[in-house]
Amino acid sequence: MLDQIKGLHHVTSMASDARQNNDFFTRKLGQRRVKKTVNFDAPDVYHLYYGDEAGTPGSVMTYFPFPHIGKGRHGVGEVGTTVYSVPEGTLGYWEKRFVDEGVTGLLREETFGDRRLAFAGPDGDGFALVEDKADTRAPWAKGGIPADEAIRGFHSVSLRLKDGGATEELLKFMGYEEIDKSGTIRRLAVKNGNGADVIDIESLPTAPFADLGAGSVHHVAFAVEDRARQLEVRKALIDTGYGVTPVIDRDYFWAIYFRTPGGVLFEVATNEPGFDRDEDTAHLGEALKLPMQHQHLRPYLEQHLQKLEG
Repeated sequence: MLDQIKGLHHVTSMASDARQNNDFFTRKLGQRRVKKTVNFDAPDVYHLYYGDEAGTPGSVMTYFPFPHIGKGRHGVGEVGTTVYSVPEGTLGYWEKRFVDEGVTGLLREETFGDRRLAFAGPDGDGFALVEDKADTRAPWAKGGIPADEAIRGFHSVSLRLKDGGATEELLKFMGYEEIDKSGTIRRLAVKNGNGADVIDIESLPTAPFADLGAGSVHHVAFAVEDRARQLEVRKALIDTGYGVTPVIDRDYFWAIYFRTPGGVLFEVATNEPGFDRDEDTAHLGEALKLPMQHQHLRPYLEQHLQKLEG
């Protein structure tokens, strides 16, 4: 069993409109936009990152907003719900805020003894807030949400799968342990993690497969401290039979990718170098940052990319 993985690093999804996406996360959820860059493979499409003050691993939601993309179809073989942690006793605040802001899909529920509020993102993305009194992570203090109510970071993600058995075994190999179960859902967690420690696996054998589009999670990333630990994880996964990509430089972290037995794309990302490698922490997410290979496109991109504010 591996011990290098310390919880979630980020979750990356698809969106249909960059301005709408930016407004939802920065204003309605009070998250900080920590990076405004572009898709490495499609530089005419933004890659937007939202999180806490520094974009700490375990807090970062990222999006590819493809104009004119079709709506995703939810099903199995995907991340079903991305869950944020909020302080105990704050769901009432958030429910009222969401009603006032026109956020849809609101549902109060209780899972594994935790009170939570489900809600939908701007493209029907599956989200929830869960009250976690043990979460001591600091929130982004300048997002328009009182610090006593603000989001702390990720709590968990849920995986919807035809058969969760093989993916559960993979996660256990990656250092997760089963800590609870409820019906068809198995809850796993990594010890001594970064706060974003939990993965729920829901087995839905008769459900249709998901279809990627706006509102779909593209991949979920797990955090390791540095490149040396990432290489250890890569070798262990390859030795176990997984087809893992070479290490890819994503400017703000190094990444490896592999497809899980249940169909979900996993990434293992380093905590280094971080989002302040090309911007001062006080000004994260303000300027358009481009990968080196796309710098020559700056005049075109600055003219044609959708304005996020105004």
